[in-house]
Amino acid sequence: MTISKAHFRNIVFAILAGLTVAGCGYNTIPTLEEQAKAKWGDVQNNYQRRADLIPNLVATVQGYAKQERDVLTSVIEARAKATQIKVDASQLTDPEKVKQFQDAQNQLSGALGRLIAVSENYPDLKSNQNFLALQSQLEGTENRIAVARRDYIEAVRRYNTELRTFPGILWANTFFRGNKPMAEFTAGEGAEKPPQVKF
Repeated sequence: MTISKAHFRNIVFAILAGLTVAGCGYNTIPTLEEQAKAKWGDVQNNYQRRADLIPNLVATVQGYAKQERDVLTSVIEARAKATQIKVDASQLTDPEKVKQFQDAQNQLSGALGRLIAVSENYPDLKSNQNFLALQSQLEGTENRIAVARRDYIEAVRRYNTELRTFPGILWANTFFRGNKPMAEFTAGEGAEKPPQVKF
């Protein structure tokens, strides 16, 4: 079987066109989108880890500081609210959903901060090994949350930039019209002010 020159040219053209499409960034948008979704999964996992530590922390503090019922209740309520608000990867383009999630997590962070501050008033609690271990795990989890959020923000920045810059904008306006920019985390209110330290 012989191949005509015209047929051979068409085959070569098809191969070159395929390589050009692959090399011009057609796969970049879906790749960056999946990376951002994966980073969001890391964020959620770390927030869930924190939520899982809270019942043991509250139980430990409760044993030593029963009169701090308001603080303990605020932590329990904030945890319940934070675990109720779910944002799956398909909702990352909805800034309002991401903001609701972030606000609930910020409320929980504030309640936890008050709980840890209250523990300063109870020397027996501060020396309790279980409390110290939980506090250490919580601190480590907060660090993981910060790293996961940073990685998610960077992945979203790369994805959103690809949707708006050349050649990604060509692909976004042709093959990926349904792709919308993803919402990022924003700094909480008052984050621009340094914390007050009192001795």
